[in-house]
Amino acid sequence: MSSTAQISGRDPSSGRRLEVTVTDGRIAAVRHGPATDGPYLSAGLVDLQVNGFGGLDVNAADLTVDQVHRLGRLMFAAGVTTWLPTLITADHERTAAGLRVIAQARSQDPLTRHSVPYVHLEGPHLSDQDGPRGVHDARFIRPPSLEEFDDWQAGAGDLIGMVTLSPHYPQAADYTRALVDRGVHVAIGHTHATPDQIRRVVDAGATLSTHLGNGAHAVLPRHPNYLWTQLAEDRLTAGFIADGHHLPADTLRVMLRAKGIGGSVLVSDAVALAGVAPGRYRTPVGGDVILDAEGRLTSVDTGFLAGAARGLLDDLGSAIRMADLTLAQVLQLGSTNPGRFVGRSGLREGEPADLIRFDHRPGEGLRLRQTWVGGELMFGRVEADR
Repeated sequence: MSSTAQISGRDPSSGRRLEVTVTDGRIAAVRHGPATDGPYLSAGLVDLQVNGFGGLDVNAADLTVDQVHRLGRLMFAAGVTTWLPTLITADHERTAAGLRVIAQARSQDPLTRHSVPYVHLEGPHLSDQDGPRGVHDARFIRPPSLEEFDDWQAGAGDLIGMVTLSPHYPQAADYTRALVDRGVHVAIGHTHATPDQIRRVVDAGATLSTHLGNGAHAVLPRHPNYLWTQLAEDRLTAGFIADGHHLPADTLRVMLRAKGIGGSVLVSDAVALAGVAPGRYRTPVGGDVILDAEGRLTSVDTGFLAGAARGLLDDLGSAIRMADLTLAQVLQLGSTNPGRFVGRSGLREGEPADLIRFDHRPGEGLRLRQTWVGGELMFGRVEADR
């Protein structure tokens, strides 16, 4: 039996009334009315890099199916309707085990299957140098191996859809080409590669830069260096963390200008400590870390950042302030643009009804009211139509 509902709010681009008709979990029609006030309505956020949230970590050795399901519900409560569990550098079996659990979680729960299109592997083929390596465990950094990748895919039902690697390995271009041929997105990150090495993997099909400006040496040559090359390469879409800690405001603003809004995405890089109280913790991502009152998460041993402790919705508010962006622009960075890499195209007829309604006032962050996933209200309460 068919079901139809109407969800309305204010269009973030125009301020006009936006009415979305939902039939059987998909968008059946999108209509605009006169200018209005009240909460905004947009497509849900898409986060290409989530290690964990609210005390749950996809990199935990004892990860369970239930924890993956719970983590997805936390994502919905934070405005994210599509997210990529991100597994970092580990030994072969640890990665294989994490993939198996996430695959089982998808098979057992339609909402998880809907909101998790695939898994992002951040490593293990990264730089082994301090700085670019970040908090990835140096013991498990290793060159790309197609045999290892195929073993992971076979065990997880082709669940890997994105791989972040460093192009400095001699086999990086061939590996990239093989992954792209298998339908996998390849991103450049945690690297000390030369400009020529970067261009070779881009020629082979790499299309993304993972949290550009981070996972880098503390001090770089003025030029050339691996940041300039990725900024200049129009075939790469750059991911940025706009939490106020990973990139200073001036840096974020200039990098966005270099890539353009259309060539950029925002990611949270959230870890399990996102949304928890400040303190000292032991985590699978970074080991011993300190989360301060301002939300900065650092390794006790190195002082380097150990992931992020804020969600993507919070980062959108920060990006508005840091880079002088409009609400429509940050929603493009946090929803439309990353949606290109997961098969989501926003508020269009036929698309899944993954929607958020929220409040926003100039100078303030975004305050979530409701989240719908596949047309089902997953966060907030029913409100009278405006």
